[in-house]
Amino acid sequence: MDLLPNAVLLGAGALFFVGVAIMVVTIAYASFGRVGVARSLSAIDKAYSPGSAGRQEEAFGDRVVAPMTTRMTKIGRAATPAGALARLRRWLDYAGNPTYWSVERIFEFKGLGLIVLLVVGVIVGLTLGGLIGAGVGGVLGAVLGFYLPDLVVYDLGERRQNRIRQTLPDILDTLTISVEAGLGFDAAVAQVTRYGQGPVSGEFARLLQEMQLGIPRVDALRALAQRTKVMELKTFCSTIVQATQLGIPIANVLREQSKEMRIKRRQRAEELAQKVPVKILFPLIFCIFPSLFIVVLGPGAISIAKLFFG
Repeated sequence: MDLLPNAVLLGAGALFFVGVAIMVVTIAYASFGRVGVARSLSAIDKAYSPGSAGRQEEAFGDRVVAPMTTRMTKIGRAATPAGALARLRRWLDYAGNPTYWSVERIFEFKGLGLIVLLVVGVIVGLTLGGLIGAGVGGVLGAVLGFYLPDLVVYDLGERRQNRIRQTLPDILDTLTISVEAGLGFDAAVAQVTRYGQGPVSGEFARLLQEMQLGIPRVDALRALAQRTKVMELKTFCSTIVQATQLGIPIANVLREQSKEMRIKRRQRAEELAQKVPVKILFPLIFCIFPSLFIVVLGPGAISIAKLFFG
């Protein structure tokens, strides 16, 4: 008789989870649609035609979704510690400032994840462990939902920084060849931006745009060093800054930097190769060896057991 209430509770939880998923998809779709020209046109329409449409004539997104996303953003901003905003902006710079990952949208996802996973955790905990399970599940769900956008941004930043670290030596070789061929530093950066690919080319494109807007080369290079956590790129920026301030020929500096980058890349490859045996050790001991022992020694152990215990 106890199975019927549990089945009803599980069915209600499943229906609630489906409804929450539909709400999340609706809010995310409306949130991604409010970018660029569409947002500007919407603001102009609201400014110049206030009250032109009745509440029943307004779109569902304007009546329901927009206030809901605003509340989610306020909840996420209120629950975020004061020092976390600068860290979040820094990691967005590391990730390349993706188009749909602004600070306001991350706050929105934080608030939404906190509420949704809190409710889901309470339902799952109540189903599995009663009131204590509901409390534990709610706390775990709220923490996971609140920090999940941070984990996504952190993963994007780490992936992009690894790509920068891998492609930086080739980009510096191209930059060195362009400078040695007679181009100036700005023209060489323009060549790398025009024909290169990857996040390094994107960072150099931003560097070139800042210099074209009137920012001094030294300040633009220092800003580039602050947007990355790759020590090789930071060293390159500081070296070019010193060469610019001291009047040292940039071609010689780039040649030495390119040679040093190739040496570091080879050393990093050797380091990764040396780590492979250590990483393979645990799967070998806990997964492969037991299987081999069972296959090789199993029949012998069975024969010995039959011989002695007949």
